[in-house]
Amino acid sequence: LQPTPIILLKEGTDTSQGISQLVSNINACQVIAEAVRTTLGPRGMDKLMVDGRGKAVISNDGATILKLLDVVHPAAKTLVDIARSQDAEVGDGTTSVTLLAAEFLKQLKPYVEEGLHPQTIIRAFRTATNLAVSKIKEIAVSVKKDDKQEQRELLEKCAATALNSKLIAGQKDFFSKMVVDAVMSLDELMSLKMIGIKKVQGGALEDSQLISGVAFKKTFSYAGFEMQPKHYENPKIALLNVELELKAEKDNAEVRVKSVEACGGSIQTSVGALTDDVLGQCELFEEVQVGGERYNFFKGCPKAKTCTIILRGGAEQFTEETERSLHDAIMIVRRAIKNDSIVAGGGAIEMELSKYLRDYSRTIPGKQQLLIGAYAKALEVIPRQLCDNAGFDATNILNKLRAKHAQSGMWYGVDINNEDIADNFIACVWEPSVVRINALTAASEAACLILSVDETIKNPRSSVDAPPGGVGRGRGRGRPHAH
Repeated sequence: LQPTPIILLKEGTDTSQGISQLVSNINACQVIAEAVRTTLGPRGMDKLMVDGRGKAVISNDGATILKLLDVVHPAAKTLVDIARSQDAEVGDGTTSVTLLAAEFLKQLKPYVEEGLHPQTIIRAFRTATNLAVSKIKEIAVSVKKDDKQEQRELLEKCAATALNSKLIAGQKDFFSKMVVDAVMSLDELMSLKMIGIKKVQGGALEDSQLISGVAFKKTFSYAGFEMQPKHYENPKIALLNVELELKAEKDNAEVRVKSVEACGGSIQTSVGALTDDVLGQCELFEEVQVGGERYNFFKGCPKAKTCTIILRGGAEQFTEETERSLHDAIMIVRRAIKNDSIVAGGGAIEMELSKYLRDYSRTIPGKQQLLIGAYAKALEVIPRQLCDNAGFDATNILNKLRAKHAQSGMWYGVDINNEDIADNFIACVWEPSVVRINALTAASEAACLILSVDETIKNPRSSVDAPPGGVGRGRGRGRPHAH
């Protein structure tokens, strides 16, 4: 009697399981890391991505790059997700988090191939992460909040570190001051939407400016407006929801909301009941030419702490990348205000953690020793990649760093400018410790997640579904979901 084959899954279903599956997942993650690997650090390269419609985006931000790559491999998607979460949570360190996760997996690959059980590995990794995080908290330097001047300097250094690896690194002093001013002018909640960023083409980067208040494109014009004074002290502002002219409604709406938040007053729907208490006010209203556009500035608004950054620059891609870089810096400054402890960047904290975990791993018996050692080795990917991107001899510099950290030089990291190692704490390469903590936990969670998957079942696309790619538009279905 032939045993009858049991057909459980539909024809064409793709299943793969076991160790080979795990290894292939690990390899997929390596490929993702390769994509962003070269963008790390001040000497990192930028990527030019062209989407299906031919729009080009130039970026150095790990999360932006991974978002624009259309990743289909299920395991590799986790790396994209952690980069996004790092971007949302902390704003900077997106490339590092992807690299760390991929490097963890790379160090573990031999153990997986030899048949070490994934759960053992995961347990060791959880231990190692907890140790690393508590070590960061222990050695992080907290900054005195009461001394405003000192806090300001700290924030500027953190912003400069975040901008170091971006296109605008040359103007980082200019922009880090601007970012700190912008964030300092907000209230306690520090909501991001109170910082408006307007991009105006033309001009040089140094022409960018920060307006403490609301700025928007001039949307209204009327007969004889050239003759009107362009400069008012302490004006009263009426916010009308009435069409004074037939013009784009969208602009006006945006303008209204911003101004209400900033100037006080309330929106009126008719002109009949204009009394003093519904009018807003501000210290100074002026109309200024910026590039080819006229802008209205409301400065010194009593109510909200808002500010607007006007970015200038040549190419459109360039100003967009500047906006993304400033977003990273703004997030970092917000974080640094909330968590006042900082660590030294430039691979210093990673080397210190690596040394600490390596020493710790020698004190425990069993397989955990190997695995925590692997974790420690994986942390060295950050300084190594910094060296590679700058074209230094990575092995040489890492050996110097290991020696230095063993002699308790705990803030020593890569010195990009002199192809050597330096005390990055003195060199003011600082970042908020929460960036590193978040990066480590996210990376190790992602690595554990990928390790704990041992089987992938892919259902075949059924032939009944409409083929992907925008078939079925225009029949009232809304936008089709991206497949």
